[in-house]
Amino acid sequence: MAYEAKFRVWRGDDSDGELRDYLVEVNEGEVVLDIIHRLQATQTPDLAVRWNCKAGKCGSCSAEINGRPRLLCMTRMSTFTEDETVTVTPMRTFPVVRDLVTDVSFNYTKAREVPSFAPPPGVAPGEYRMLQVDVERSQEFRKCIECFLCQNTCHVVRDHEENKENFAGPRYLMRVAELEMHPLDSADRVAAAQDEHGLGFCNITKCCSEVCPEHIAITDNALIPMKERVADRKYDPIVWLGDKLFRRG
Repeated sequence: MAYEAKFRVWRGDDSDGELRDYLVEVNEGEVVLDIIHRLQATQTPDLAVRWNCKAGKCGSCSAEINGRPRLLCMTRMSTFTEDETVTVTPMRTFPVVRDLVTDVSFNYTKAREVPSFAPPPGVAPGEYRMLQVDVERSQEFRKCIECFLCQNTCHVVRDHEENKENFAGPRYLMRVAELEMHPLDSADRVAAAQDEHGLGFCNITKCCSEVCPEHIAITDNALIPMKERVADRKYDPIVWLGDKLFRRG
């Protein structure tokens, strides 16, 4: 059954903006992105919103709904009561371009800072061999749709702009972990995670895992194992001695 919902949507650009109130029709089975599209069609044709697939797979329509980072296309209106005001704002961590669209280029900069897969020397493509259990361990991380909700909610960059230069964020620390767990990757990801990508900034609050629409256990399965490997490298006396002997050889 249709009803009129109260929406509060952030309107503005990088210099100024405000929350504006709208009354808009809602039909059974609709998601928040449907309502934003109806607003564009009936009341605010200049409302800017980024979207693509409307199926929760492209990661484009990331925003904050009632203060929680979510995908507009995966948030059903049935989540809210009919008399509840639904507030839609852009992701807070990234600069606003206009309305609900933010500049997420920070993430692409960090992506370029992670060296790609480094196969072992002397092994040609087509000759790679690995156990299925090793493949499965990092397969979970490949579900990432790069919606950047984990980056947005991570307080290390959300609340401390000065950390952005030295912290890759959970999405790209997860990428480092994925490569480190790859049985054929020959690069030293452990030292890079700590020294170049800022793993030490992460204090494992698990907020990144909580907002992931693909339900990836980013903290438990990627960040904590990487922290353990860093700790082994730095503080385990046997590992330390092995590194010394190896370098001496």
